[in-house]
Amino acid sequence: MLTTAEIVKKVRELEIKSKKLTHDLFTGEYHSAFKGKGMSFKEVREYYAGDDVRFIDWNVSARFGYPFSKVFEEERELTVMLLIDVSASSLFGTVSARKKDIITEVAAVLSFSAVNNADKVGVIFFSDQIEGFIPPKKGRQHALYIVRELLAKQPKNKGTQLHKALQFFNSTSRQANIVFVLSDFLDANYSDTLRVAARKHDLIGIKIYDKMDVQLPDAGIMLVKDAENGQTRWVDSSSKSVREQYQQEFFRVTAYSADIFKKAGCDLLHIRSGEDYVKVLQRFFLSRNR
Repeated sequence: MLTTAEIVKKVRELEIKSKKLTHDLFTGEYHSAFKGKGMSFKEVREYYAGDDVRFIDWNVSARFGYPFSKVFEEERELTVMLLIDVSASSLFGTVSARKKDIITEVAAVLSFSAVNNADKVGVIFFSDQIEGFIPPKKGRQHALYIVRELLAKQPKNKGTQLHKALQFFNSTSRQANIVFVLSDFLDANYSDTLRVAARKHDLIGIKIYDKMDVQLPDAGIMLVKDAENGQTRWVDSSSKSVREQYQQEFFRVTAYSADIFKKAGCDLLHIRSGEDYVKVLQRFFLSRNR
C-alpha cells in the first residue's frame, strides 16, 4: 500500500506523463474520435454565396436590409465514464508492471484527455460489487482526484462481476456517455447488461493482460493460487499438454469477451503488459476518424 507521500509523488508523475501524451499524441485525435451531442447556434454573419438558404436569419436580414446566415457549431461537451476493475487479478504482473498499474496509467491518460477537451469524466470502481463511484465533473483538479483514487483504492472484495458495474452504470446514467471498461475480463455472464449499455452509450472495452496470462513458463511443479477465489492447486508446468491447456483457456476467455463485445456493437482493445499502450490508443482514435 502506498504512503500519502508516495501517492502525491505518483500523482504528479502521472499528471506530467499524461499531459505530455495528451498534448503531443492525442491532440485532435481524441477530440475527433467521439461525436458531440449535436449542433448549437453560435452567431449570425453576412450571407455568402453557397450558404444554405435554410439558415438565413430573416429577422436580422430584414433589419439590416441584406441577408444574414445563422452559424452553428458542434456541441462538444461529452461525459466520459471509466469502469475500472479493481479485483484481485488486477494485482498480477510479471513483466514491467502489474495490470493495475497499466490500468491506472491508461485511465489517467483518458481522464486528462477528457478534461483537456472540456469534457466531464467520472469513474466506477468494481470488483464483484461496486467499490466506489466518482460522479463526472470537469477540470484538472477533478482529474487529479481521480488519479489519486486510482492509486489509493483498496477494494473490499476480490472477485469480478462486470454485470454489476454495468447495471449500476445503466441505472445512474441518464444521457449518452463515452464509456471505457478497463479490465482483464476474467468474468462471464455480462453479455445482457453490456448489450443494454451499448444501445445508449458508446462503449469501449480495454482488456489488460500479462504475458504469463497467455503462457505458463516451464518451471516444473508449481503451487498456483487463484487470486480471486483463493483456491490453490499443484501444476506440472514442465508438461507440454498442461502448458497448452493453460494457453487454450486464455484464448477461450479472450474469444468469449471478443464475441460479446462484437455482438453488442462495441470495440474491444487489447493491451499486454510491456506493450506500448499509447500506440494501441492512437490506432483506436485514428480508426474512429476514418
